Amino acid sequence: MTVPADTAPPILEAASLTRRYGRKTALNGLDLTLSDTGVLALLGPNGAGKTTFVQTALGLVRPSSGSLKVFGARPGDRTIKTRIGVMMQDTDLAHTLTGRELLELFASYYPNPANLDALIERCALKDFIKRRYGQLSGGQKRRIQFALALVGQPELLFLDEPTTGLDTEARRALWAVVREVAARGTLVVLTTHYLEEADALADRVVVLKDGQVIADNTADGLRTRMGGAIIDCVSALEDDALQALPGLIAISRSGRKLRLQVSEAVPALKALFHLDPALSDLAVSQPTLEDAFEALTGQPQTEGA
Repeated sequence: MTVPADTAPPILEAASLTRRYGRKTALNGLDLTLSDTGVLALLGPNGAGKTTFVQTALGLVRPSSGSLKVFGARPGDRTIKTRIGVMMQDTDLAHTLTGRELLELFASYYPNPANLDALIERCALKDFIKRRYGQLSGGQKRRIQFALALVGQPELLFLDEPTTGLDTEARRALWAVVREVAARGTLVVLTTHYLEEADALADRVVVLKDGQVIADNTADGLRTRMGGAIIDCVSALEDDALQALPGLIAISRSGRKLRLQVSEAVPALKALFHLDPALSDLAVSQPTLEDAFEALTGQPQTEGA
């Protein structure tokens, strides 16, 4: 019997979700409800709890306390397994099987699998689908893993760092498929350390830090919340002198290059030129998702759990 959409349980619902590994707390009372389809980017610095959250939702890790429900059921329950697709960071598959044989094997696990020829075309696997998995390059293996995650036509799709090892062309081709899958009514939960990827794909962005949600918004919403402007330049000024700039929020350096986050661009620029008339390579821009991420977490986005 089909449950009416307005009475169906959330796709994912975490309440005070906590997971400890000895003295380390990976998830710390996390609350998160996901009811809508589309693409959710789950971001956070190393150790934020992203991968632990995904593993818990898949039933691979049990909560230390609190709860997590998937389609209203316990993670790992047999009644929901065929509704979920997953592509993890580390995947070990049978090296002696061809890509086609792996797809056929995985298709046999689902009641309504995708048409394999269409899936092979859609994921651009035709050139190497008949080769043994163990003979493929790292990027080709990732593309096979992506197709395997889609073979069951999932309602919930977890993609954990899906484009690691892919070149730019393959990455953008994968993005196109993700958009298509989400548009057809799937919730895609994407973890990535590529902020460009999250910006390009996500309808909603959730940022984790120390196992808790510290931001939940759209990418545009996070940028707007941050406000201000970003000034990039090359200057000999020391941090002590820069502290005099009006509306200064943050300072960062990369070699000779200086990046300033300010609340208003014009007053800061006037003061900056007064302090250093010789500054060069000046550029002023609106904050990016990466800027917002660093402001929220206090560190750049990097690969990690």
